[in-house]
Amino acid sequence: MFVPPIDDLPLSIDQIQAAAASLDGLAVRTPLLESPLLNARLGGRLLVKAECLQRTGSFKFRGAYNAVTAAGGKPVVAFSSGNHAQGVAHAAQILGVPATIIMPADAPRTKLDNTRAYGATVVTYDRWNEDREAIGAGIARDQGAVLVRPYDDPRVMAGQGTVGLEIAGDCLARDIRPDCVLVPASGGGLAAGVATAIQASLPATAIMTAEPAGFDDHARSLAAGERTVRPEGGTTICDALMAKIPGELTFQVNRRRLAGGTVADDRAVRAAMLTAFRYLKLVVEPGGAVGLAAVLAGAVPVRDRTVVVVLSGGNVDASLFADVLNESADA
Repeated sequence: MFVPPIDDLPLSIDQIQAAAASLDGLAVRTPLLESPLLNARLGGRLLVKAECLQRTGSFKFRGAYNAVTAAGGKPVVAFSSGNHAQGVAHAAQILGVPATIIMPADAPRTKLDNTRAYGATVVTYDRWNEDREAIGAGIARDQGAVLVRPYDDPRVMAGQGTVGLEIAGDCLARDIRPDCVLVPASGGGLAAGVATAIQASLPATAIMTAEPAGFDDHARSLAAGERTVRPEGGTTICDALMAKIPGELTFQVNRRRLAGGTVADDRAVRAAMLTAFRYLKLVVEPGGAVGLAAVLAGAVPVRDRTVVVVLSGGNVDASLFADVLNESADA
């Protein structure tokens, strides 16, 4: 199998820096937070990048705005379980272009409602029996619109990479040299962007993906050295992280830049959501908490180390979050 050299990858630090310039004044520079109590519990230093505080409630706004800007005023179409949907809808709203978003009928209600509130037309589909890419391609053809993919697009990856630029910048400003940065992964765009950005200035820092148990296409693919389809079946509360296989372009980057992948089960994810609320006062959705879940479960050690976790989103239904807060898990 041919593995391209770093210089031939579809994403560069220059593209990420250009995206940062485009997003300047629009994207929130989210904080890098830590809790002394949580650090004492873990025996090391844990910092969290709070992308749950980003516009639209997740990092997805960054890549969406960068890609919608590049569409040059044409209508846009996107398919998403919710966070990319909201990012594209809001970016299109800011730029004054029509947006049609294809979303699973069983997506969290808050994600469906918010996407419509940003002015997009929402088309729902059955995620188990229908092909969202085929639906999106048909709508794009009929409307003469630009299809904004959720991850397999260099412009989207570059926008997501601005998360990594901010992590690296804040760490260097505070004289912090992280041992590891843990990034939630579905299609892999955030991981590709973060790894490219951080390794430009912190080359010794390892970047790893975090995924729900049973939905670990990245962990499997990285171990195999090639894109690998995860097994069918299973369920997870991490609705944003249910890709069957890593993106083609994203994996070209990730197989060269990532140190590996880890997983966490739903029980650990719920405990992580509760921990983020108790220690950091943050509302984090299940998919956004999977990296923290892996840390708390001991899959990624923190003792005597410095670890950064990206909390990638906070768009969780109120009923689920209330249920998590009412649990008696020791967090």
